[in-house]
Amino acid sequence: MATASSHDRAPPAVPAWSERLARWAYGTALRLATPLYFLKLWRRGAAEPLYRMAWAERLGLGERSPPGALWLHAVSMGETRAAVPLIAALRERHPGLRLLLTHSTATGRDTGRELLREGDVQRWLPLDTPGAVRRFLQRHQPVAGVLMETEIWPCLMAEAARRRLPVVLANARLSPKSARQGQRLRALLHPAAARLWLALAQTEADAQRLEAAGVGRVLVSGNLKYDLQPDESVRARGEAWAAARPQATRPVLLMAVSREGEEAALLRAWHERRGTGALRPLLLIVPRHPQRFDEVAALVRQAGFSLARRSDWTGQDLPPAEAWSAEVWLGDSLREMPLYYGLADLALLGGSFEPLGGQNLIEAAACGCPLLMGPHTFNFQEAAALAEEAGAAVRVSSLDEALDRAAALLADAPALAHQAAQARAFAARHRGAAQRMADAIAPLLAAAPLSR
Repeated sequence: MATASSHDRAPPAVPAWSERLARWAYGTALRLATPLYFLKLWRRGAAEPLYRMAWAERLGLGERSPPGALWLHAVSMGETRAAVPLIAALRERHPGLRLLLTHSTATGRDTGRELLREGDVQRWLPLDTPGAVRRFLQRHQPVAGVLMETEIWPCLMAEAARRRLPVVLANARLSPKSARQGQRLRALLHPAAARLWLALAQTEADAQRLEAAGVGRVLVSGNLKYDLQPDESVRARGEAWAAARPQATRPVLLMAVSREGEEAALLRAWHERRGTGALRPLLLIVPRHPQRFDEVAALVRQAGFSLARRSDWTGQDLPPAEAWSAEVWLGDSLREMPLYYGLADLALLGGSFEPLGGQNLIEAAACGCPLLMGPHTFNFQEAAALAEEAGAAVRVSSLDEALDRAAALLADAPALAHQAAQARAFAARHRGAAQRMADAIAPLLAAAPLSR
């Protein structure tokens, strides 16, 4: 279990002239690239219409909000969901707290809507140019800022420091790869990191890298994702689906939160194993990004497999009978991962079979779903190592080895049950980060006015 410990060693400073020059060049480049940025948003909006709304907010414009809210930035869906237990803990300590919730992606904004209460507002995070961040902070005047995980922006941090606005990096992580990349932009990123009031690191290793990156004060507080409780009604629906299988002995193998390149490789390997008998598992693929749902569906059909899509029976209590005859299912829905984990007998961890750093394995553990993970888990290095040590997940070296191991495990019900129990115990053992982080942030909220 992660324990709170502090790091207060001040890193060497970047000369002021060097930082000003780097930040001027950075801000100028972003201003010149603004038309291209909006063109990118427009193109993404063809698949995700939220990207085409409220563009003025991207420039720090738009409707003002009453001053004194806690500003919390969660870039996308994963960070927004991770913020849920922290927000709950902060509201418990400070009833009536108002939130200014910002995001950068459509999935983040859509997920964040569910967290809003009366008096809260939701905005896009502005482009990191001096003018946009100045207008944003002037329009909203938050009492403090909380940035989730990795979001440190040079112009934003400089303007916050000028306004004496304390900013905390919560659930902070910094992979070795990102740390090396950051060193190449040290003149720009080191001063931005140094302006943080506090970083609440997931692990001791993250804390050490954050210090080296310029953060002056770090507290090791654990990972908020352990505190996320899966929706039991959604998970139970998945178990009900599993119980309703026409072929009760046919297992379900899940590729969870898959990334680019993984689905095609999986389908090729699956095709090579085709025709292995009546007990061949149902393959369920849930892509990480919703804009890729149609792309993955096309990959499945091109590989010659029959396909059933979750979106075709949304709102039904059980999948239609014809869906069970399909060789591959596509989980093309949002906020239903507990359902898929409840349905699956075994899962493969997406993002770990290509050099992409892996995905969050904690939700699978909390749902009691046995897990096989590939060699690439550097974005969740400690969680992956702890899960492997606890017997909650098994490491394999390749996708082919994963499928061979999956075949053996799916034929061994006692081994699957044991790993499922180890997964639940592992997830429970590491909870508590939300309370520790709320304790650290709470002093900043003393001046926050109440909305209710």
